[in-house]
Amino acid sequence: MTVPSDATGATATPPQSAAQAARRLPGAWELGLRRGALEIKQFFRLREQVMFTFAFPVVFLFLFASIFSDDVRGAGVTASQLYVPAMMAAGIMSTSFQSLGISIAIERDEKVLRRLRGTPMPPAAYFLGKVWLVLVTGLLETAVLLAVGTVFYDVSLPTGPGKWLTFGWLFLLGITACALLGIAVGSLPNSGRSATSVVVLPFLVLQFISGVYISIDTIPDWMLDIGALFPLKWLCQGLRGVFLPDSAHVLEQAGSWEFGKAALVLGAWCVGGLVLCLLTFRWKNRRAG
Repeated sequence: MTVPSDATGATATPPQSAAQAARRLPGAWELGLRRGALEIKQFFRLREQVMFTFAFPVVFLFLFASIFSDDVRGAGVTASQLYVPAMMAAGIMSTSFQSLGISIAIERDEKVLRRLRGTPMPPAAYFLGKVWLVLVTGLLETAVLLAVGTVFYDVSLPTGPGKWLTFGWLFLLGITACALLGIAVGSLPNSGRSATSVVVLPFLVLQFISGVYISIDTIPDWMLDIGALFPLKWLCQGLRGVFLPDSAHVLEQAGSWEFGKAALVLGAWCVGGLVLCLLTFRWKNRRAG
């Protein structure tokens, strides 16, 4: 049997099958990792953005903890200690919901999304890159706030694995739900310029009715009922249950930490947020059709 040659007499290479060529291309997971590394590098190159992202909740924690520092009657904690897990929850939502909602709207307006859609990169890789960025920044911001809370406000770290496990699933469910909501809400602004006002306003309102800036026991029940429809209230409540003594649960609306209900609500928002993303996400702005 002879091997075919080309016109120059060189041995011809047999054509590769489509399956062999596909195996050589990186998959969505690998491309998502690379995209995530790029997103993280770009984030940390913007020093002003880094400083604002990590300093904003810390500054607010110092302000509120300095203004309201008295003991909370019957709860066994100080008002300063109440603000630490609340600011951690707000920081998680800030790095996911707010950050993604604004950045995606800007990238769509600047036609970055349209150019990415025209490349061979799977769409899933783009979202995986955003997920890695959110996870890294969310973990770092939570670590910074927890360090400040333990050093300056006598917040005790959990000693048993049970509460650390609770913290783990609260963080993952909370940041996933808020990130999916951020991706979905990123389709609402008509332009990148209006993204900040569209995203920040609902986030600011949620912080007031979810127990971030104001103690739960001083917020009207009807406001708490509205806040309970969204992830931030349950993230705040769950983190208080992890990092505060059990005596503090008397301040909650139901008089308990309700970890099971928190898991159900956050899990439901993960599913609902994914559905919203699938229904509303756009690669082009409305002016482009």
